[in-house]
Amino acid sequence: MISKQNYIDAIHNSRGLLTAAADALGCTRKAIYDAAKRHPEIQQAIEESRERTTDMAESKLFQKISEGDNTAIIFYLKTQAKKRGYVERQEVTGADGNELTVRVVRDE
Repeated sequence: MISKQNYIDAIHNSRGLLTAAADALGCTRKAIYDAAKRHPEIQQAIEESRERTTDMAESKLFQKISEGDNTAIIFYLKTQAKKRGYVERQEVTGADGNELTVRVVRDE
């Protein structure tokens, strides 16, 4: 039987990648999900580990932006600066951003 602490340690060591954690524990991903349902601390470890990994990825992104990496700059602007117009898709709204009313007329 795998202890709660073993689950938590494996999750942290794998940075929230549950397949890697399951491999280290010799169990399945489903076993980890089932344990997380029974023990909020395990679910918290999953969420915390994934947030830490996201923080690390963001740190690397900001490093690339600081280095002048055009791809990183464009990615950041497209995902974080939409309000400033950095989007490729068009969003259609009604006047002043309100709902759009569509009237369908059938030609018979």
